[in-house]
Amino acid sequence: MAQGTRLFVKITRDSLPQVKDKYPFIYLERGRLEIDDSSVKWVDSEGNVVPLPVATLNTLLLGPGTSVTHDAIKTTVAANCSVCWVGEDSLLFYAAGFLPTADTRNLKRQIQLAANDKLSLDVARKMYAMRFSDADLTDKPLKEMMGMEGYRVRALYQQKAEEYGINWKGRNFTPGKFTLSDMTNQVLTACNSALYGILCSAIHAMGFSPHIGFIHSGSPLPFVYDMADLYKESLCIDLAFSLTRDMAGSYNKQKVSSSFRQRVIEMDLLARVSNDITTLMGLKDARRNRE
Repeated sequence: MAQGTRLFVKITRDSLPQVKDKYPFIYLERGRLEIDDSSVKWVDSEGNVVPLPVATLNTLLLGPGTSVTHDAIKTTVAANCSVCWVGEDSLLFYAAGFLPTADTRNLKRQIQLAANDKLSLDVARKMYAMRFSDADLTDKPLKEMMGMEGYRVRALYQQKAEEYGINWKGRNFTPGKFTLSDMTNQVLTACNSALYGILCSAIHAMGFSPHIGFIHSGSPLPFVYDMADLYKESLCIDLAFSLTRDMAGSYNKQKVSSSFRQRVIEMDLLARVSNDITTLMGLKDARRNRE
């Protein structure tokens, strides 16, 4: 072997798959996550053992009835795979494990933008420009753009109701009382919660904070809600009205979950999130300026 060459390639954080290249998530419930032979294994309630390639996963969603060992968490996050604790069928989001990111460059960039009123408004305008491509937003204040968005979403609800033949009485849900809402609102709530979980994991994985937003404020996850509004139209709203028609009065959570997952994959959500956040934060420009 020539001097200076290596028999094995050293695995570094840079050589791990990026968020956009990973499989979005795996949902687990009623079992145990542990280490066996230095790899992460899932042992289900019937004793079946499934090796998990955590380096190729963006997120593990741990549902009801799961337990996890300390070593399993340590190995999972070292592979840049985030962990979220969720409700049954991953339709509610409870908490996320923080990743030990290699550096805080992205977080510092997010804080710099959010702390400056002009720069923060510029980011908000970029977000609205993705929904109002033909509008001139140059001098519009945040409040006016939020009003435009509210009108757009209400019109979108009505448009989808007419398209799928649904009797729509408006967005309505009571936290903690899921079944009190009508069918369309139930699906919307479930899909929005699942979208928040995925975005929270992706934002953590890229080294940003879900707590520092540019449009939303005074809520637990303002940046997650900022980003979610970019994808709800095609991912959640259209799906809610189409499933309301297909389920014909009988809510089927398995159908909601599988349909949502299929749309996440078809729209390549993680790749879009990665590209959109990079653009919104001006990271390419920031790197160029440092160089």
